[in-house]
Amino acid sequence: MQVTSSTSTARTADTTDTSTTTTTTAKKTLGQDDFLKLLAAQYQQQDPMNPVSDTDSIAQMAQFSTLEQTTSLLKQVTQLGTQQDTATANSYIGRTVTVDDGNGGTATGTVTGVEITDGTPRIVIGDYTYAVSSVVLVEPASTTATGS
Repeated sequence: MQVTSSTSTARTADTTDTSTTTTTTAKKTLGQDDFLKLLAAQYQQQDPMNPVSDTDSIAQMAQFSTLEQTTSLLKQVTQLGTQQDTATANSYIGRTVTVDDGNGGTATGTVTGVEITDGTPRIVIGDYTYAVSSVVLVEPASTTATGS
C-alpha cells in the first residue's frame, strides 16, 4: 500500500491555514465475480482449433465451487464469532470488569448493558462503551448473603 501525505502550515497575525492531502491505494482481492469474468474471457479468447480440454474445464469449475463454499463458510464463521461475542458480552452484565481503555490505561466498572454498534457488541460501563475484546479481567457477580 502506498501512502503519500504532505502538510503545509502558514501563519499570519490573524489567521492560521493548515491543509493536509492523503492518497491511499487499497489492495483489492479477487472474488467470485472476478473469477467468472476471467473464465468468460478465457472461453471467448480460446482457439477454436484447440479448445480447452474437458479436464481443464472440470478443474476450473471445481475451483469455482471451492471458492463459493469457502466464501460461504467464511460468512458463517464470522456470524458465529459475532454471536459468541454477543453471548459473552451479555454474560458480563452485572459483573465488575477491567478493560483496556485504548490509551495505554485501564478502566474498571460494572457492566450495565450491551450495545450493538454496526453488528458488533460493546459492553456499557458508565457513560462509555468498550469492545468485548478489550476486557482484561472479569470479577464474579456480587452475591448477597441471606441470614438465618
